[in-house]
Amino acid sequence: MKKLIFITILFTAYSLSSFADNTYFIDYTKVLNVSKSGAEAQEKLKKTFEINSKKFNKLELSIRKDESEIISQKKNIPAEEYKKKVETLRKKVSDLQKSKQNSLNNLAKSRNKAKDELLKAVNPIVKKYMEDNKIRIVLDKKIVVMGDTNLEITNQIIEILNKEVPSLKIN
Repeated sequence: MKKLIFITILFTAYSLSSFADNTYFIDYTKVLNVSKSGAEAQEKLKKTFEINSKKFNKLELSIRKDESEIISQKKNIPAEEYKKKVETLRKKVSDLQKSKQNSLNNLAKSRNKAKDELLKAVNPIVKKYMEDNKIRIVLDKKIVVMGDTNLEITNQIIEILNKEVPSLKIN
């Protein structure tokens, strides 16, 4: 019985060691952020965000100016007219908030779509790299507690990705 347990332990240790010899890891976050196509996509999204922010800031300033005018007219205009102006202002604020939220949602959708497209491009590259280098398993760096940096293939994948997918189309 002791021989059987010893042989089982020995076989398991051997299997794990051979499995570990063919295990590498990749930092997908770095691939998404550092690759040419990923960095370009992020830059486009950042510019879109900045343009939208400027537009919304101008609209907010305009609404504040309108609010100040309405407040200054409160004593000089009839109550009904004042109420109408306040309601119009509230509608502008509500519309601005909805527009701002839609803009942020669209930006998030574009970001997720770009991320998905980039990952779709990366997966076949990783698969081919695994086949070419006889790698049995590639783990995401997020789940690796500790590992030899020689087992990280992130930079190699980024190089291949930069050659094969130099840019992404973003809506």
